[in-house]
This record gives sequence, structure tokens and C-alpha cells, in this order.
Amino acid sequence: MSLREILDRLACGDISVDEAEAKIKLLALEKIGEKIKLDLSREYRVGAPEIILAEYKDVDSLREAVLKMIEKCGRAIISRLRKDQLSVIYDLKSTYDVYVSSTGRIAVVKKREFKIQYSGGKIGIITAGTADVPVAEEVKIIAEELGCKTCTVYDAGIAGLHRTLEALKIFHENDVDVIVAIAGMEGALPSVVKSLTELPVIGLPTSKGYGMGGNGQAALLSMLQSCAPGIVVVNIDNSVGAALAAVSIAKRVAKFKGGVSD
Repeated sequence: MSLREILDRLACGDISVDEAEAKIKLLALEKIGEKIKLDLSREYRVGAPEIILAEYKDVDSLREAVLKMIEKCGRAIISRLRKDQLSVIYDLKSTYDVYVSSTGRIAVVKKREFKIQYSGGKIGIITAGTADVPVAEEVKIIAEELGCKTCTVYDAGIAGLHRTLEALKIFHENDVDVIVAIAGMEGALPSVVKSLTELPVIGLPTSKGYGMGGNGQAALLSMLQSCAPGIVVVNIDNSVGAALAAVSIAKRVAKFKGGVSD
């Protein structure tokens, strides 16, 4: 159904304003060549924009997707950048605000006048070790771009349990709504965290470790087999999935807490 048809049906009283709004939101798909269809209205539907997955795109297609997303939405968040694609992002610095993570894997490009709308949601991010920090920083970047405050505690794994306990104290003092617990090796951190708090916990296994299962499989299976009930687990190194899940929870909590806070 075209936009005109939707409006005609609304004018004739065949559909309500709410129904028309829902149908219009479904229209915002932008086709780029024969390869890419950007979902430009995703943020209006689900509270988070489409995040451009760069890893499998050629350089020209990536450039077109980023520019179209900025044109229509004011901002583009790009994940899984390859080294050969970074020049595409850096070339935009003369026109837009550009931020590239220390890992070079996640970037944000936006119009200089773009303003983040803060929801009041707060997300705690904890890592077991320093090797997990790059993945944690990706979660942090996405969460903050999507309007949540973050509180981070790194290198607080169960090898020094007192550090984990101190991290939980910090999270409760900062009144976070959800915790993303990031760990490689045996991946026990989310289980310990969940056993000590009523807060929602998202387990994010990383591909850090050595020997059998050292690419994240051991951490993933540990989290899935956790004895602490209630943990939600995303896939190995899935910083985007963990961030979006945390943002969804934090925004919903903030809504019922009373909305935006400083």
C-alpha cells in the first residue's frame, strides 16, 4: 500500500490515525542498488535504528549505505568494520562528526547538529578481564548513542571475587537498570553476578581464551548452562545484540521510573 493510499483511507475514515501511523512506519525502506535495503523507520518501531553491518559489504556499497542513513536519519552506526573500510569513515570527517572505536570495529557518523535523546535508562557494563574491554567499549558506544547512560567496571572477574563484589556495589549505587556481563575463558562471570543481584543480567561471551573452547565456545556454553536462573545470553562477541537488549530493558524501566534524568 502506497503512502497516498494510506492517506486516502484515513481521509475516508476506513482506518484510524493509529492504524495509518503504523502503516506509514512500515514504508520507510530505502533500496540502494540491487544489494542493500535500509530499514529507515526501525528506530520509530522498535526504539533503535538499523545498525549497518559492514563486514560483508564492499567499500562502495558501505559508503552509499552510510550516506543514505545520515541523510534520512541524521546518524549512522556501523559495526564490524574491516581495516580496508576505515577510509570510507575517515573521509567523512570534513562534513560530519565521526567517532571510531579504539578497536576500529564500530563507528558513529552523524550530522553535527544531531542530538542524542536521553531516555533516563542506565546500563552497567562489567568485564572479567582487560581482554574483554574492546567488546565492552562497543556495547558502551552503542548504548550511549541510543540514549542510555553507562557505568563501566573493567577487569573485575571471579579470579578476584572481591572485585566482582565491588563492581556490584558500584552498579547499585549508580542505580543501573540492567547489567551486561562480559567474559571469555570459562565465562563464569554472568552466573556469579546474577547470583548476587535481582537486576536483569545479559551474558556476553567473548572469543578470549586458549586451548579447546578458547574461541568463545566454552564461555558461551557455560553461560547457557548457568545455575543462576534468569540470565539472558547473546552469541560470541555479539556486542550489538547485547547493547540493544540492554537498551530495550533500560528504556522500558526508565519509562516507568519517570523518564529522562540528568
